[in-house]
Amino acid sequence: MTTMAVSPSDVFNIWAQVYDEQPNPLLALEQRFLSRLLPDVGGLDVLDAGCGTGRWLQLLASLSPASMVGVDTSPEMLQRASVKLGAKSKLHLGSCTALPVQNATADLILASFVLSYLDSVDTFARELHRVARPAANIYLTDMHPDTAHSLNWKRSFKTNDAEEHLQVSTHSLQQIEDAFQTHGFELLTRIEPGFDSPEKTTFEQNGKLESYKESSNLPAIYILQLRKRSAIIPRPHILPENSEGLHISGASYALGPDAATTASIAIERGHVQSISSRKPRWGNNISPSAAIIDLPGYLLLPGLINAHDHLEFGLFPNLGCGPYQNSEEWAKEIHHSHASLIARHRKVPKAVRLWWGALRNLLCGVTKVCHHNPLSREILSLDFPIRVLSRFGWAHSLEMDPNLIHNFDHTPPNLPFVLHAAEGVDAKSAQEIFDLDRMQVLGDRTVLVHGLALNSKGVALLNRRRSALVICPTSNQFLFHCAPSSALIKSLNTVVLGSDSPLTAAGDLLDEINFARNEIGLAPNSLYEMVTGRSANVLRLRNGEGHIRAGSIADLIAVQDKGLTPAETVAQLTFDQVELVILSGRVQLTSPSLYNRLPDSHKAGLQPINIDGHQRWLRAPIDNLLAEARKVVGRDIRLGGKKVDHAGAA
Repeated sequence: MTTMAVSPSDVFNIWAQVYDEQPNPLLALEQRFLSRLLPDVGGLDVLDAGCGTGRWLQLLASLSPASMVGVDTSPEMLQRASVKLGAKSKLHLGSCTALPVQNATADLILASFVLSYLDSVDTFARELHRVARPAANIYLTDMHPDTAHSLNWKRSFKTNDAEEHLQVSTHSLQQIEDAFQTHGFELLTRIEPGFDSPEKTTFEQNGKLESYKESSNLPAIYILQLRKRSAIIPRPHILPENSEGLHISGASYALGPDAATTASIAIERGHVQSISSRKPRWGNNISPSAAIIDLPGYLLLPGLINAHDHLEFGLFPNLGCGPYQNSEEWAKEIHHSHASLIARHRKVPKAVRLWWGALRNLLCGVTKVCHHNPLSREILSLDFPIRVLSRFGWAHSLEMDPNLIHNFDHTPPNLPFVLHAAEGVDAKSAQEIFDLDRMQVLGDRTVLVHGLALNSKGVALLNRRRSALVICPTSNQFLFHCAPSSALIKSLNTVVLGSDSPLTAAGDLLDEINFARNEIGLAPNSLYEMVTGRSANVLRLRNGEGHIRAGSIADLIAVQDKGLTPAETVAQLTFDQVELVILSGRVQLTSPSLYNRLPDSHKAGLQPINIDGHQRWLRAPIDNLLAEARKVVGRDIRLGGKKVDHAGAA
């Protein structure tokens, strides 16, 4: 093979001919991580500086940005981008240090593997500040300069029988950060991922497995997220935010179902302030008085979202002896056969029952619940242990709620509307979907629960109406001796997961996940999305729920890192593995071992409890809750089937 000398101005035109065909592990790694860092681009004006053949613009085009602009110095690169994108993006020939773009016109700017080809970071930072709007997000990625230097990595590509080398400039991460901060940007995220098994295949295909092994445990790329400073950055008010900050260091954190990397997470005022692979360095509005929790060997996951529960039934046992044809048949039977048990449990004060229902969720890592019953003062109280969805409309079901249409019509169009539907296996249950459609209740904000009786026509109708479905598989299995099939779930456009109540469910949301994986056969990646980001989208949550990102609400859980992907971790998770739950930056649950690591200020208010022999510290009035429940139902208290008792009790 020969090595050709080509002028810098021509090398990218030559590269364009093979750019999209040659597998590149660096680009694959970048896409795996950056795709999880990017915010919702819907309605944003996007600029891709150094867009190449339009790789990122093509990925973002389906996400409904307001506009997309790509700039590159290579006519050949732009020609190929034009073929991919058509009229979806405006493409301009030009330099990244003199962008042919008007002032303050971009909400989000990408610069993917660009900085290495620029002589001056300072000039580039100044130019991005010119074209960015206030509070715009900037994402910079490139080959990691330290690893490139230590392993003598070169920039080259092959074309025909020749190997072309690209001229690059080396800029340290500190130089890049300093330049952008000088020109009015603040650093939100700095991560430095390394190659892992998804990229290993590419190395093997290219006969470079030794290079993969050589770079193991080293950062292969960097990703920086910066934000243009503005005088005021609005932040939604969720709960009273901790005056004391929290800094979690040493743990890996999940960016998505298949991506995790080690980083420190700084939490201020209940939100994730910044994420960095560096050791803590105070600045960027992070208080030096923030408490520090070191969690090496742990994986941080976003707090799980339970899309369906009835919290006041948390202490109830399973009731009924199926199989039934529909849910109305079950309801009639239990009110006849178990009337005395139901009446006894209802003597437990409702506020106490709601707290137990919340703790059932907290214990398994749930931080947000859609409670399918009237809201109450207790649920909306600032000291309630989980966050309960309050901005939505609902009805019980077609058969059991005469106010269904009224409730739907009086729900603001930007909020979800939730109701039970097709909960059964008979023709009557299957017909409900079509009846709801005739009532004009199905739409893109409609969230149906159960849907067991859906047939192919019902599925097609839901997909046309862009309605979502919440499945509660163990509840269906208990009532009807069958659960939604994998084929049914995969045929629907939008499916998320709920636990239902202990009246019919096997346990908690993690039991639903395990059943869905082991009995239905759903893939871990799909299950992860069903209890994180996708559920947040369905319920129209707007504060970063379901993700760990700079600016998102600080709802996190910690489990021991077993070397699995985040999705695989969640798919096999059980409640006893959940060792830390943080809600809006406040510790709500901890295992005994992590309790000892907490600063005293974060221990205040936590009380110990035993759950099936496992001790946990919860931010809850445990003694009072146990006493109130035992007055009515006796000493054997069970929460979702799990025995609860005072800490230290046998």
